[in-house]
Amino acid sequence: MGNNYWSSSSFFFLAVVSLVVFTLNGPAGNSSWSPLTWNAGFLGSDQVPEQKKVPQVVDEIVRRYNKLEKLEAGLARARSFIRQAALIRNSTSTHQDPDYVPCGPIYRNANAFHRSYLEMEKLFKIYVYEEGELPLFHDGPCKDIYSSEGSLFRDLEFYNIYRTKDYDKAMVFFLPFSVTKLVQYLYVPGDYKLPDIGRTVVDYINTISLKYPFWNRSLGADHFMLACHDWGPQTSKFVPNLFNKSIRVLCNANTSEGFNPSKDVTLPGLYLRTGKLKGILGGLSPSHRSILAFFSGGEHGYIRSLLFQHWKNNKDRDIQVYEYLPRGVSYKSMIRKSKFCLCPSGYEVGSPRIVEAIYAGCVPVIIKDGYVPPFSDVLNWKTFSVKVEVKEIPNLKKILMNISQRQYLRMQRRVKQVQRHFVVNETPKRFDIFHMTVHSIWLRRLNVQIKDFDD
Repeated sequence: MGNNYWSSSSFFFLAVVSLVVFTLNGPAGNSSWSPLTWNAGFLGSDQVPEQKKVPQVVDEIVRRYNKLEKLEAGLARARSFIRQAALIRNSTSTHQDPDYVPCGPIYRNANAFHRSYLEMEKLFKIYVYEEGELPLFHDGPCKDIYSSEGSLFRDLEFYNIYRTKDYDKAMVFFLPFSVTKLVQYLYVPGDYKLPDIGRTVVDYINTISLKYPFWNRSLGADHFMLACHDWGPQTSKFVPNLFNKSIRVLCNANTSEGFNPSKDVTLPGLYLRTGKLKGILGGLSPSHRSILAFFSGGEHGYIRSLLFQHWKNNKDRDIQVYEYLPRGVSYKSMIRKSKFCLCPSGYEVGSPRIVEAIYAGCVPVIIKDGYVPPFSDVLNWKTFSVKVEVKEIPNLKKILMNISQRQYLRMQRRVKQVQRHFVVNETPKRFDIFHMTVHSIWLRRLNVQIKDFDD
């Protein structure tokens, strides 16, 4: 699927070679709105400021406009630098870096990615709205199947390398509501219209759009939300501009449910039972991996039903598929001694299994319809994973056996190389999952040009 997406989109590196920008001229249906009215505090006709104060208000308008113009000029320069870097097709980046120099076929263009990453570190700033209270805002789960959400919340709130308190310097604005916590506290069992969750999200957007000019200025295009819960896409639909224009960082990255890879970001799913990575990285060497392919999980959704129909309880021990593991058999030990790890969709496309496979040095076998893999802008997934169409599930063994030992060894080495981009660190480290997710948001922001109300 990832390969089809890139060929159909006709661009090689999102936000690097694309010349398309969205020009957003202010709040629709509000032609009488003006920056003067905003900065004067929504003055009515009987509340005209004293004449001597007008120049100060005008100065403030000019100052803000110039800051936005300067910010957009910086983004334009970054786009130009990245486009130039993309012309160099070396397998190794030409940029100096004391920590890591991207290289090899796991990258679509190592030089362009590295230049983009360096520009992000130099320029990118995120403003986190402070409105909202715990437990529904500013926090997410860090020790369950939605660990990605909590981990990213934590780093955006407390890791200050990208965060700014000066909203005039911000290139994107984070909407810090947790879909997982909204579901936990507000969901009424059986009511799948989610009315209380919807009202909360609508009220929050209304609050920040009345208090600040930034949502209205861009119609939400430079704002982002994040959600690892399956209902993330559904929750975003309560505000049409949040669904259609904003950057949605989602584990449930399903194109059939409205996920738009040109503006939305795939958040890698994580299941950190203790909240930390201790003991879950690493696996056996390729020569000691005795199982061809492995899967264990509940019969959730039609893809897993098909997988179980053809491979569950099969006497062929090369493909080991379980709904429940035999007593005494460890899931961790099974993926560590398997060459390929099957990653089928459940009820939704998002799941932690792809990242679990990468952590264990097991080549992921992606069996999902409509799924956009994480960091597809820069990572060439076909070099370290296998994509199997749902209709080919009966032919799984044949497909995997046709991968030569030499090719498998190359893929397995690349899985180990790409691990650094999926690792969660207590304090984020360059090129890890936090920085790679922020880089994906940075790329989407590069695709957008924001203009002030008086343009």
